Amino acid sequence: MNSKLNQPHFDGLSEAKRLPDLPGVYRMLGVDEAVLYVGKAVNLKKRVMSYFRKSETLSPRIQLMVKQITRIESTVTRSESEALVLENSLIKSLKPKYNILFRDDKSYPYIVLTKHAYPKLSSYRGSITTKDRFFGPFTNTYAVRDSIHLLQKVFRLRTCEDTVFANRSRPCLLYQIERCSGPCVNRIAEEEYGKDVTNASLFLQGKENEVIQSLEKAMLNCSTNMEFEKAAVLRDRIRSLTKVRETQFVTGSGDRNVDIVTVASIDGLVGINLTVVRGGSHRGDKVFYPKNASHKDEVYALEAFLTHHYQGGSVPDEIVINKKIDKAVFVKYFEQAFKRKVRINDNPISERRMWLKMSERNIELSIQQRLLTKETQEDRLAALQIALGLEGQLERIECFDVSHTMGEATVASCVVYDRGEMQHGEYRRFNIEGITPGDDYAAMNQVVSRRYQRIISGEGKLPDLILIDGGKGQLSS
Repeated sequence: MNSKLNQPHFDGLSEAKRLPDLPGVYRMLGVDEAVLYVGKAVNLKKRVMSYFRKSETLSPRIQLMVKQITRIESTVTRSESEALVLENSLIKSLKPKYNILFRDDKSYPYIVLTKHAYPKLSSYRGSITTKDRFFGPFTNTYAVRDSIHLLQKVFRLRTCEDTVFANRSRPCLLYQIERCSGPCVNRIAEEEYGKDVTNASLFLQGKENEVIQSLEKAMLNCSTNMEFEKAAVLRDRIRSLTKVRETQFVTGSGDRNVDIVTVASIDGLVGINLTVVRGGSHRGDKVFYPKNASHKDEVYALEAFLTHHYQGGSVPDEIVINKKIDKAVFVKYFEQAFKRKVRINDNPISERRMWLKMSERNIELSIQQRLLTKETQEDRLAALQIALGLEGQLERIECFDVSHTMGEATVASCVVYDRGEMQHGEYRRFNIEGITPGDDYAAMNQVVSRRYQRIISGEGKLPDLILIDGGKGQLSS
């Protein structure tokens, strides 16, 4: 008999009235003790009671969650900021079905100058240490790569590993094409290299004007001393930096680090745009699309992003946002987590208001583009369904391909399209064994058989369409 039919009626309001008037975290549990939702509250009783009094004010997602609750658990904390920390930890570990979730992304890339007599310039991902100097974060690896290329061109800092540096006996190719000053073979004095490192560091902190002024002074000294070749090199560096400064469409006074976080929703799709400004220079934008969020969840999505995004990473001096939240809670949360104060600004003026409007426009355009792409994909799926004469809705597609090196080391891959996008987490790779080398037909037969034997046994679900790379031979195999 269905266990849901045997489930006694749950009186959520009576259960909520038993909770204390204290800050803490609550957990909504469903059938089989599955955690449906985790939330925080400054007053547990009032917050949980609100779910059962006026359900029409709740978002459709939360209304559906409330109908499935069979039990409520709570944990009292000393403050709401402490509850925020616990809530974030529980959401990350339990991944409740109805919470707004953000995908765990890779750590952000940084540019690093190593602690060395001749520091190395490189990109870096991972935990920040105090040993080296880090600059960032950048929103993508392309920005890091472009910055490193520029620094190589202007300041000619080395990018080789320390072991290579210590064992070179003649200059490398980068020295020949004027992308390195050749410190490994003493083509530049340590003092001069140190000046280049200092200027590169100032540039990465957004202090282009100081760097340009320093280079202009050095160029004039070289001209006065009739060292015209050196003066020409410095002139070219100044031109390159000036060009970069002119292309920075976000600039500001001071050296504060600021993140601009804006949330918006169009036709039920919620998106968040992160604009990173370091030292007044724009370091890039990144868009996030949280799971389980609707147009009524914009504030909750913003709060979830602030707790998720900065966990285990670096936090700027100031965060500019476009929605009203309980700022005091988050200021205290960041102070506890990072041992320093972070300003949260929901009413910016002057240049920060301009940055905010720019970020809001970016997220609106991104959501519109994503919705348009979704519509285009739906049209393509419908056309494919008609072309193949398929009945029912076409949603899940699995594609197979086989590869080998002259008959050896045969491997096969399966990629999955479902729910309107590629499902990278469901991709699979198969090592093919026990076949005649180069027999693509047997390889395809093996990978398809292995794949759907697993699905029949309960691992995964059957697709609506299977695509095989090949011809009739692969299909008939």
